[in-house]
Amino acid sequence: MISEPELVGGGGFERPEVLTEAPPSRPPRARRPWLWALGGAVAASAVWGGGLYAYERAKPTGPDLGGYKEVDDLCGKAGLEALAGVLGKRSEEGAGPLVDDPTLHRRSCMLTFGSPETGYSGNIVYTLHKATDPGPEFGAWGKYYELATPIDGVGEKALFDDRGGEGGELRVLDGQVEIELSVSRQYVTDENGELVQETEPVDLSGIEVPMTQDLLALMAELRK
Repeated sequence: MISEPELVGGGGFERPEVLTEAPPSRPPRARRPWLWALGGAVAASAVWGGGLYAYERAKPTGPDLGGYKEVDDLCGKAGLEALAGVLGKRSEEGAGPLVDDPTLHRRSCMLTFGSPETGYSGNIVYTLHKATDPGPEFGAWGKYYELATPIDGVGEKALFDDRGGEGGELRVLDGQVEIELSVSRQYVTDENGELVQETEPVDLSGIEVPMTQDLLALMAELRK
């Protein structure tokens, strides 16, 4: 038998819950994924841009010159004392053609050992490559000038030839620098091509030794 429901307080059924007009509070809304991604991309772009700017400022502006510097008076830098001991005291000198460019610096010096009329002539060429590497072409130029004898202990590479006993030519590569040092007998001819004067020959066997000594001293001066 089913009984009647009990009355509470004599006033009808007990209500299990109270309904209100205000809606229940909602949980916090999550940030939209695309907004988060956009913010991250902007931040990453700023960090990358700042890093690139710092890298560009820190990048070297050119190759390492190894301490070599531009020089105005090459003759003054070149003592050539070892050669002077063999060929005679320096009597004349003068600057040769020059190049002054953002990518290349070249100076040359022409001089005479002994008598200006009958002494040995000398020539020095100093080339500072400020943008490109002269190394790959050094060997090719050595073949062109027929410099077949390597000399150890001078720069990275050094090539020499005694010019058939008439003098000597020594070319050196040291990083971004090339230096050429040469000596030779002088011959003077008249308008008909007849020889009227020549340098008294000197035994030049082993001339590469004083040339090497003088070139090493010059390299040290050029780095000061």
